[in-house]
Amino acid sequence: MRIDTGTDELLCELRDRVATVTLNKPEKRNALGDILTPALREVLLRLEADPTVGCVVITGAGKAFCAGGDVTEMGSTTPTVKRTQDERVAELTRKQEALTLRLYELAKPTIAALPGPAAGAGLSIALACDLRLAADTAFLTTAFVNIGLSGDYGSSWFLNRLVGQAKAKELMFLSERVGAEECLRLGLVNGVFPAATFREDAHAYAKRIANGPATALRLMKRNLNRGALQGLRESLAMEAQHLVLSGQSEDAKEAISAFVEKRTPNFTFR
Repeated sequence: MRIDTGTDELLCELRDRVATVTLNKPEKRNALGDILTPALREVLLRLEADPTVGCVVITGAGKAFCAGGDVTEMGSTTPTVKRTQDERVAELTRKQEALTLRLYELAKPTIAALPGPAAGAGLSIALACDLRLAADTAFLTTAFVNIGLSGDYGSSWFLNRLVGQAKAKELMFLSERVGAEECLRLGLVNGVFPAATFREDAHAYAKRIANGPATALRLMKRNLNRGALQGLRESLAMEAQHLVLSGQSEDAKEAISAFVEKRTPNFTFR
């Protein structure tokens, strides 16, 4: 089922409880811009609120995931209203929170499916997802240093946590291409599939997650996100609260019955 995003630069399809959001500017390697990016922010809110969506996959059309910001749009127009530096910082902060933070905190599992390169802010978006899958021909690169910028959309925060500070600095300072298999070794991606079957393989992977117990998955994600930022005592209290809450769901009751009866559970996602 197609979901209208308001623009051809962003496509969305719902199948098997997997909402696949496709950045659709293949002629520019799916670079972010003034039409695509606001549409992406908006569709994420709609998918989060849709009970028929169990998992969100973000991918790119053609042979790329996302090349980051559209450099041809940077500074190409003269603003009609001059803004102070503080105003520009505040605006960019809001934009980042409405995309990177929204992805990271989305109440459903998110997967970045990389058919090809992810660079700059495109890499940041991929890192903001819970999981990442890559075609064997894909690569990642921070790319910011190539255009004299320090990085945005959470790249430094995610890289530090995924690969450690020393490696994160190397990736940012040198901006070298990291191939799919090396990304898998470093923990930057969770799986690598052949390019020829990548989209089908990624959908099958996402389908397994999307059709799991919805309440448990939502609270599991919250446990892990918050657990990375707080102490053990706080995490134990949070886990206790969430375990009791998830145990009251219809899916938990069905899962327990199915386990006892040695059958596959039939979840209603409630």
